[in-house]
Amino acid sequence: MTATPPDIVRCAYLELVVSDLAASREFYVDVLGLVVTEENGHEIHLRALEEFIHHNLVLRKGPEPAIAAFGFRVRNPCELDAAEAYYRALGCEIRREPAGFRTGIGEVVRVLDPLGFPYEFFYDVAHVPRLTWQYELYGAGAIVRLDHFNQVYPDVVAGATYLEDLGFKRTEDIRDDDGVTYAAWFARKDTVHDTALTGGAGPRMHHVAFATHEKHNILYICDKLGALRRSDAIERGPGRHGVSNAFYLYLRDPDGHRIEIYTQDYYTGDPDNPVVTWDVHDNQRRDWWGHAVVPSWYTDASTVLDLDGEPVPLREREQPREMDVTIGADGFSYTRKDDTAEGFKVGNQL
Repeated sequence: MTATPPDIVRCAYLELVVSDLAASREFYVDVLGLVVTEENGHEIHLRALEEFIHHNLVLRKGPEPAIAAFGFRVRNPCELDAAEAYYRALGCEIRREPAGFRTGIGEVVRVLDPLGFPYEFFYDVAHVPRLTWQYELYGAGAIVRLDHFNQVYPDVVAGATYLEDLGFKRTEDIRDDDGVTYAAWFARKDTVHDTALTGGAGPRMHHVAFATHEKHNILYICDKLGALRRSDAIERGPGRHGVSNAFYLYLRDPDGHRIEIYTQDYYTGDPDNPVVTWDVHDNQRRDWWGHAVVPSWYTDASTVLDLDGEPVPLREREQPREMDVTIGADGFSYTRKDDTAEGFKVGNQL
């Protein structure tokens, strides 16, 4: 009998291992404006302005930059039993930790999932003040909530099957006429995604995304970085994605972890929400304005750790990579099969 997957509410926190805690604090708190909930000499717990749970991001001092945990909140405490049973049936490594194992978090089920990612499931969490109405704390670049993760994995089709079996709803994907899937987006909350899969050597983390209310908040962050002589932190953007329709900015933190600042995607909560499929040759899928994607965005990603804190070995992608089929000989130009063709279809009609 197949075990029932846990009822996941949303992505909730990420734990980053960083090499220089002070430098990371300066980037995430002083530059980006995340709120310190709690800190000590070896880790800092941060949240966005409108969150009431203890943290959305943990910065933990370690020898090498990496990702230690992708945290998901479940619907109620009983779902921890469901998570344990589900992953045990899949043959995954599981550890059930008591309350207090993670600062601010109750009992947690930790797994190394079938793709090799360290997932954590929790329900109980310390509540902290939601700062929604404290506008005196808002700056022009106010970051208001955690939005999503993006994971790099070599086999997007197999990874998608796992996530859909886990209860995630596919909202968009990128494919070609030969049946190759290059990337896919998956939601639990009623937005475009809580996580995504990008085809490449993995398991690795491509980025973690935080949301703002409006695109002018993102433009201010760019201006602030310029004023601070920190524009080298900008890897890509600002711009608008075709996929997800969101206005975006990609930054690299002091350890090279990729952070997206993200706004203005769309509602996906109806049960018959149609999947949007993009042609891999459509220039507008990654940037609606047709701007080239810098190669590092396709190649660089963060190492993920197993439950003992050791790097998870990488597997190479065997199918074509998106970068290989869309970046030309000069390293930046795009290809497109037919400039007169519609580049995306709603409802898997590619």
